[in-house]
Amino acid sequence: MAYETLLFELSAGVATITLNRPERLNALTGQLLAELNDALVRCRDDAQVRCLVITGAGRGFCAGQDVKQRSSAGEADDRAASVARVLNRQFDLFPDIMRGMAKPIIAAVNGAAVGQGLSIALAADIIIASQAARFGAVWALRGIPPESAGAFNLVRLVGPQRACELIFTGRIIEAAEAKEMGLVSRVVPPEQLMPTAREMATSIAKNAPVALGIAKRLIYHAWTMDLPTFREYETYGLDYAFKTEDRDEGIRSFLEKREPGFKGR
Repeated sequence: MAYETLLFELSAGVATITLNRPERLNALTGQLLAELNDALVRCRDDAQVRCLVITGAGRGFCAGQDVKQRSSAGEADDRAASVARVLNRQFDLFPDIMRGMAKPIIAAVNGAAVGQGLSIALAADIIIASQAARFGAVWALRGIPPESAGAFNLVRLVGPQRACELIFTGRIIEAAEAKEMGLVSRVVPPEQLMPTAREMATSIAKNAPVALGIAKRLIYHAWTMDLPTFREYETYGLDYAFKTEDRDEGIRSFLEKREPGFKGR
């Protein structure tokens, strides 16, 4: 697919997806969502991609759904489209693709991340925020409940009480408060956002892909499994990893006191 509303770059094992509608704060349209889903699947299926960074062009990360575009289509058409979107879920596949992808994902939040834009950030594994970033679970202000796994992921980061406050009030929080409540991992000056994200992604991309994929699954399964079930799942993951060439390379490189060269097999 040729992309018109996002930018895609792959370098040194790190893929960077940039939502690219800066004049609308990267607000989501059907086309942008389709292109985002396509780019995510491309990253999932490409062995050259070992880590992924998602960010926004201009001064916004993603302002959620483009309400002006939806309104211009007409109220009846807009409601019909909304019902169809809920039923077939073709426009909000990104949470499932991102969490199901056996590759680490970093959201580099440069500005406003609200509504479904917040959902995109929350579906990442690590959120790095610029000091200029803002976060808002604004769905109730638009007359709808949270979408795209926004509530699911938010409650796991900040707990049910804070998730209730953010979702029920729809208030916008700044980066510092987001970090204090555990929503983001780091807050950095705006000019350091992408260098920090790329440095972390490059560091991650050097590690063993199979081990990273298993680790990601273990982390998220820990939310839903009891300890005995988790330990059994963990054992299967370890057994698989111990049979890989990368595990042998990890031991050899340690003994030879050099950097490992992992191949993903």
